Amino acid sequence: MTNQRKKPDADLKKSYPVYLEAGLIVALLFMIIAVKVQVEDAPPAPPPAAEQEVVKMEEIVQTQQQETPPPPARPQVPVEVPNDEVIEDDIIEFDSEFDLDGPIDLPPPPAPEEEEEEDDFFVVVENMPELIGGMKKLQAGVKYPEMARRAGIEGRVTVQFIVNERGEVENAHVVRGIGGGCDEEALRAVKNAKFKPGRQRGRPVRVQYALSVNFRLQN
Repeated sequence: MTNQRKKPDADLKKSYPVYLEAGLIVALLFMIIAVKVQVEDAPPAPPPAAEQEVVKMEEIVQTQQQETPPPPARPQVPVEVPNDEVIEDDIIEFDSEFDLDGPIDLPPPPAPEEEEEEDDFFVVVENMPELIGGMKKLQAGVKYPEMARRAGIEGRVTVQFIVNERGEVENAHVVRGIGGGCDEEALRAVKNAKFKPGRQRGRPVRVQYALSVNFRLQN
């Protein structure tokens, strides 16, 4: 059996690496071309911007109120006066005669105003008046009015008065009463009371004073 020698062209294994490298180079070229074409493409156009709403501002003109001046007054129409008219002056006649040389009667002068009398008494002094005998003696001289007794009236009567320089009671009057005749009885008892006069700087003076007289029924 004769050995047949293989032809070099028919040996495919020897040319396989060459074809593989050629195929890889061709595939690589296609990939490079494809990427380059995508990069060089024109960028997409931006989306259209949204239309903005335009607001128009109207300028407001401030109006000024103009004051209209009043119409001018109408000129007075002159009235013609006839030259022949004579204006008579009024003559005032006096019936009485004036005597410039005689005495002139003047009205009486106004009466002088009465000056208010100032208070001639003290309210507080260095030594106040003292009731001679004390309130016990004054109460003993008070008689209970029969009308007040029957009506059952009880209470306190306050009498205000002036103790003069001699220790006597002046201008006595009731400032707080209870009625039923008790006011009059308290006033009588105070008027008959005697005091040691008040003194200011060592001399007797008039002093305003007040006393209260009690009226109480006995059970």
